[in-house]
Amino acid sequence: MNFYELAERRYSCRKFTDKKVEKELIEKIIETALKSPTAVNFQPFKIFMMESEEAKENIKKVTDFTFGANSFLVLGSKREEGWVRSFDKYNFADVDAGIVGTHIMLQACDLGLDTTWVGHFKPELLKELCPAMKDYHLIAIFPIGYADTSVKQGQPAGQHYKMRTKEEVLEVL
Repeated sequence: MNFYELAERRYSCRKFTDKKVEKELIEKIIETALKSPTAVNFQPFKIFMMESEEAKENIKKVTDFTFGANSFLVLGSKREEGWVRSFDKYNFADVDAGIVGTHIMLQACDLGLDTTWVGHFKPELLKELCPAMKDYHLIAIFPIGYADTSVKQGQPAGQHYKMRTKEEVLEVL
């Protein structure tokens, strides 16, 4: 599959089967995330693999949007480690984490897995439950698994196909 096909195939999966994701596939996703470009290569991010049963239960305490997944990655950025543009002091830590998150999603898809970007969660509660996260701005939770395509939620949602036109998003100057 080429990159265009990968981008076209990827969608936000909202229902997973109970099949466990192989550890080597999660490791491959993490290895790919480490290859993500970041501003000045500062890499101001951290990935938390929620592996233990307690960690997975903590995810369920901070969001209703787990979609039946068995594997979760949490992505955070650290502002004090981000590159800051000198003339306006814009900090790129969250931008860099967004790039990493995109790599996570695309690599999962390329491996035959599915995921979605969950932004609807309680980051402060998650930090309380997982003190290792306390110094990070938590960006997203990625439930990862195999889509349950036998139900509507395991398939691309209708809005997935609603794309703005090139004329709407591109302005040639």
